[in-house]
Amino acid sequence: MRHTIVMTGASGGIGRIAAEHILRRSPGAHLLVVARGSSGARLAAELAAGGHTVSHVPADLGSLESVRSAATEIRDRLDGGGLPPLRGFVGNAGTQYTNALTEGPDGFESTFAVNVLANHLFVRLLQDRFTAPARIVITASDTHFGDFKHNMGMVPGPLWKSPDVLARTGAFPRARATAAGRTAYSTSKLATIYLVHEYARRLPAGIDAVTYNPGFVPGTGLARNAGPLSRFAMRRVLPLLALTPFATSRGVAGRHLADVVLGTTEAPTGSYVDRGSAARSSEESYDPQRERELWDAAERFTAAHTRSAPQSPSR
Repeated sequence: MRHTIVMTGASGGIGRIAAEHILRRSPGAHLLVVARGSSGARLAAELAAGGHTVSHVPADLGSLESVRSAATEIRDRLDGGGLPPLRGFVGNAGTQYTNALTEGPDGFESTFAVNVLANHLFVRLLQDRFTAPARIVITASDTHFGDFKHNMGMVPGPLWKSPDVLARTGAFPRARATAAGRTAYSTSKLATIYLVHEYARRLPAGIDAVTYNPGFVPGTGLARNAGPLSRFAMRRVLPLLALTPFATSRGVAGRHLADVVLGTTEAPTGSYVDRGSAARSSEESYDPQRERELWDAAERFTAAHTRSAPQSPSR
């Protein structure tokens, strides 16, 4: 059966590998990749090699207006018959900065804008276009646990605050320091889990939402905004850890992501999938009050761009 899967973060790393798996294992899939500028056309052409059906929509995920424009184009193509029924959204794109002071065009701290608000806006603008059964998959991170077991001391744990504080620059101590940028990252991944719990409560039956944790995957583009030494370590030194139990290779992580997207991995709505199976996320990640507060804040932050979005069902 032909269907559409929308995917961000497919240009490299685990996303690229997952996209290739999805196309190879689901012949009826039309993969619509969301990528910045002209890179989307090139990516779509590369993924389409071998007869796969791939198209693209341009978007800068740091800009809510750009995300709205991309989602509107997808809606229009679905409504006009240019795309088969929508059955999947994969929010795999993510970013990490070397400080907590990087501000996007909407005035939000950039880590929060890309890792949290862009996904939320896509979900809200596409939710009434999904055809059940459908699955929303958002990439999380085990850095949200905040302990040595899960991050080997490389990333500080999340530091939760009011969403109105987290969404702005300077939310963490020593905001110019790399540690603050990494704290913003782990906190944004905790926020991702909170929102997925809300999606599980609020979205119509048949539209499942899950988070996927690939584990520590060295050699990806996540450190592209880091300094030269950190970039070198991520690309050349830390990939050797993939030969140990402390890390996951890009190939394995990408395959696991495809398993979640395609439903091969059994995961009820609201689940946290740790690599290849559903598991329990951190104790801190189960907090209905924080989840509700974050939902309300995300709705406020994106309100100017969701005027035509369907209203969330009341609880």
